[in-house]
Amino acid sequence: MNTALSWIKAYVPDLDVTAQEYTDAMTLSGTKVEGYECLDKNLEKIVVGQITKIERHPDADKLIICQVNVGEESIQIVTGAPNVKEGDKVPVVRDGGRVAGGHDGGPLPEDGIKIKKGKLRGIESYGMMCSIEELGSSREMYPDAPESGIYILPDDCEVGADAVEILGLRDVVFEYEITSNRVDCYSVIGVAREAAATFNKKFMPPVVTDTGNSEDIHDYLEVSVEDTGLCPRYCARMVKNIKIAPSPVWMQRRLAASGIRPINNIVDITNYVMEEYGQPMHAFDYDQIGGHKIIVKCAKDGDVFQTLDGQERKLDSRVLMINDAEKEVGIAGIMGGENSKITDNVKTMVFEAACFDGTNIRLSSKRVGLRTDASGKFEKGLDPNTAKAAIDRACQLIEELGAGEVVGGIIDVYPVKREGNRVKFEPEKINRLLGTDITADTMLEYLGRVELDYDKETGEVIVPSWRQDIHCMADLAEEVARFYGYDVIPTSLPTGEATTGKLSFKLRVEEVARKIAEFSGFSQSMTYSFESPKVFDKLMLPADSGFRNAITISNPLGEDFSIMRTLPLNGMLTSLSTNYNRRNKDVRLYELATIYIPKELPLAELPDERQQFTLGMYGSGDFYTMKGVVEEFFDKIGMKKKPHYNPEAGKAFLHPGRQAEIIYDGTSVGYLGEIHPDVADNYKLGEKTYVAVLDMPSILPNATFDHKYTGIAKYPAVTRDISMVMKKEILAGQVEDIIEQRGGKILESYKLFDIYEGSQITAGYKSIAYSITFRANDHTLEDKEVNTVMNKILNGLQGLGIELRS
Repeated sequence: MNTALSWIKAYVPDLDVTAQEYTDAMTLSGTKVEGYECLDKNLEKIVVGQITKIERHPDADKLIICQVNVGEESIQIVTGAPNVKEGDKVPVVRDGGRVAGGHDGGPLPEDGIKIKKGKLRGIESYGMMCSIEELGSSREMYPDAPESGIYILPDDCEVGADAVEILGLRDVVFEYEITSNRVDCYSVIGVAREAAATFNKKFMPPVVTDTGNSEDIHDYLEVSVEDTGLCPRYCARMVKNIKIAPSPVWMQRRLAASGIRPINNIVDITNYVMEEYGQPMHAFDYDQIGGHKIIVKCAKDGDVFQTLDGQERKLDSRVLMINDAEKEVGIAGIMGGENSKITDNVKTMVFEAACFDGTNIRLSSKRVGLRTDASGKFEKGLDPNTAKAAIDRACQLIEELGAGEVVGGIIDVYPVKREGNRVKFEPEKINRLLGTDITADTMLEYLGRVELDYDKETGEVIVPSWRQDIHCMADLAEEVARFYGYDVIPTSLPTGEATTGKLSFKLRVEEVARKIAEFSGFSQSMTYSFESPKVFDKLMLPADSGFRNAITISNPLGEDFSIMRTLPLNGMLTSLSTNYNRRNKDVRLYELATIYIPKELPLAELPDERQQFTLGMYGSGDFYTMKGVVEEFFDKIGMKKKPHYNPEAGKAFLHPGRQAEIIYDGTSVGYLGEIHPDVADNYKLGEKTYVAVLDMPSILPNATFDHKYTGIAKYPAVTRDISMVMKKEILAGQVEDIIEQRGGKILESYKLFDIYEGSQITAGYKSIAYSITFRANDHTLEDKEVNTVMNKILNGLQGLGIELRS
C-alpha cells in the first residue's frame, strides 16, 4: 500500500517530520514502512516562468529563442519544444539547478541532471523549460501533460513562485508492508490514525456531512440480501443528474501517488473513498438495473457471467452475485458485469458500499480466476461499520465537486450490527509480560491514542470494531509496548518458576513401544492414513464388517486415497510386500498408526481417532516370537498381570488356527497371529507373515511407571517339577490359570520348560512340563505345606482330563 505524506497530513495537520523520521518511528510502532520516494528528489532551482517573446533560431529550423520572465528578471532560453507559445507559464530550471531526468522518460539518474548556461547553435541559453518527465514524474500522474513537450502550468500561477510546490511535488510517497490482521491500515485514515498515535498528535478524520435532496431513495430502488452470512451489510445511495468531468487536481495527485490512474470525477471518487476508508465501492447505471431492484444471492452451478474486462467467468453456487430483477450484474466484491458498465451517457447512478465475507471472496476469486483491488481488501475481512461512512463520504464529494444531485436517504441492510471486542484490562499482567513498570494511567493513555476506550465499571477495554486484531491481554500488551517504545524496554532475564520438562504419560508409553520394537529388531514404518475401499476385499473382511464403515474424503487425491483407514494392516502389509518383492530377507516393521472410527455416517461429529501399535514381520521368527515382543512391551510399561490369549479372535485376515485376541485384566487390548494365506497372496507375500496390533487407548489405563520395592527374600524357595499328558486341544494358558488359582499365597513363580509331541505319546496328545517355585515370606516352607498346594493343583488339572506323565 502507498500513501503520500501530504494526504496523511490532511488528517494529522500538526505532523512535522522528515521522511526518515517518519519511516523509523512508524516502523518501530508497528506500521512497517518498506521504503519511500521523495517526489522532489534532484529538483533544484525550478520556478514558474512566463514566456514573453518567441523568436526563431537563425541557424536551426527546429529551435526557438524564448524570453522568459522568472520573476526577478527575464532570461533567454533556447528550446526545441513544439508546444509553447507566448504567454504560457512553464516550469523553468535556472542556471545551476537540477532536474530528475531527461525528456525521453527513461530511467532516472541517481543524482539527476545539472543544468548550466550554454550555447545552442551559437545562441546563449540560461536555463531550461521542463517536461513532466524531466521533473521525475509521468503522464500517469499528470494526465494533462503533453506526450512530448513542455508542461504548461495553469494561468493563475504566480511568476517566480516555486514550480515544484505548485505541481505538488514537494511530497513523499511511502510504501507500507501491512500485516493481514491490520485491515484498518489498508486505508489512508487507518495509517493516519497510526501516525497520530505514534507521534502523539491530534487525529482529525474527515468530517462527513449529511447530503441529499428532499426525495427518498426507497421510492426509486429496492434491495434484498438473501444470504446475510456472506453479505452482513449492504448500503446503497443514489445520485441524479450526473455530470462526468475530470476530477480536481488535488484528487488526481493523491490517487496517482497511491498508484491509481485518474479517469473522471465519478470513478475517481469511488477510488478515492476506497483508498481513504479502505472500503471498496461500486456504481451502477440506475437505468440499466432491471426492475429497479438489487438482489444479493449466490449464483447457480454452471452459470457463465461476462465481467467488465470482457472475459466470461464460470460460476458455481458458492459464488456470491449482485443481481437485478432480471439478471446478474456483478460478482460481489470482485468485479461488475459487462452488462452494467457505466457509460458517458449515464444520468442516474446507484452507489454500492457493502461488506462481504472475506473467506468467500478469496475462494470465489480463485474459482472465477479474477483478483482485483477490491477483492484484495474484502478478502482480509472488512469492518461492516465502515460501509455507511464511506458511502456518505462519496456522496459528500459528489456534491462538493458538483458531479451530481444526491437523492435523500440510504438503503442500509444491516440485520446484525458488529460490536467491538471487550478485553479485561490487567496492567499487572501486562507489565509482567513486557518486563516493564508502566503505570495503569500511562497504559490507558497509550490505548486512548488508538481509540481504545476504558470502561471503569467493568474494568474492560472497549475495542472499536475496526480493530479486529485485539482479542486478549497479550494484544493490549502489544499496543502498550509499541507506543511505550520497544527500544526503551529494559533488557531482563525471563522470570518464572523453573520446572523440569518431561514427556506426558502417553508419550512415555509410546517411547517405550518404539524402544521395545527397535531393540527386538523392528524398523519404524510410516504409512498414509488415506486408503482405497478396495483394501477391505484384499483383507477378506466380511461384507457386514464394521471396519468397512469408513469416512469418505470429500476432496481425495484419487480413489486409492479416498477413505480414512479403519485398520492399520493395509499399510503394514503393503510395506512388508514391498520389501519382500525387493528380496529383502527377515524384515520386521512397526508403526504407531492412527485409525479413524466414525461414530456415525454421515459424520455429525469428529470420529474416534485411535492410535494402534502395529508390528509386522516375515522371515525368522514365528507366532511365539511376536507374542514375546508383546509381553516384553507389557512388562516394560508396568502391566504385570498375566495376559490371556483367546484363540477365537475371529479375524478374517488371520490364519484361523494361528491367531489370538489379547485379553488383559478382562479387557481386549489387541490381537496377534499369522496372516491368512489368501490375504498373503493378495499382498504377494511368499512367506509366513505375522502381525500384532495393540490398541493404545486400551493399553494406557493399565500401564504404570510406578515401581514397588520388594525386599530380598529371607527364606529359601522350594521347587517342584511336573510333567503332564493332555489332549492337544487343551491350551497351556488353561494349565497356568489352574496353577495361579490354586497356588495360594506361597506360589512365587512358574515356568513352562518343555513341550513334546512324538512317538512316545499317544496320537492326539502332547506332553508339557512346568517348574513351579514356592516361597513363604515369614518362614521356611515344610514339605507338608508344599504337598498340600501341589495336590490342589493336581486335582484341578485332573478336572481338565490331564494326567501326570510317568
